[in-house]
Amino acid sequence: MSPQSEREIFSSRVVDYPVELVYRAFAEPTHLKEWWGPHGFTNTIHEFDLQPGGKWLLTMHGPEVGNYQNESVFQVVKHNERVAWKRISQPLFDMEVAFEKMDHSSSRISFRMTFDSVEACNKIRSFAGPKNEENFDRLEQELARM
Repeated sequence: MSPQSEREIFSSRVVDYPVELVYRAFAEPTHLKEWWGPHGFTNTIHEFDLQPGGKWLLTMHGPEVGNYQNESVFQVVKHNERVAWKRISQPLFDMEVAFEKMDHSSSRISFRMTFDSVEACNKIRSFAGPKNEENFDRLEQELARM
């Protein structure tokens, strides 16, 4: 899979864990806060109402300096398949996380970030891919603990 347009950033990884566990690592805030974001970041999840129209409010705490407020509204929630949301804090983009069963013990997780313009996408493109890979690294560490 790849970006469907120049306004998208797409990242994915196959992990050696069943799709149900990978989805749970996202859907349960106690696990999500442990892996969301690049290496060195920690998270405070203030609200996580995982249903269409529900809000997700979190603060990402940078490893050296900075707290980054994130506010989103969930648009699609399909258990063990897909979660999509619209960010209402900067940077603005739509996010889709897909969960795909590969076989009984492995699955693919993918991130699709869609921006309103190519210009907005290009501002983030250079670092989003590597940072998404760090997210996936942290996810695999959390899955191992689960």
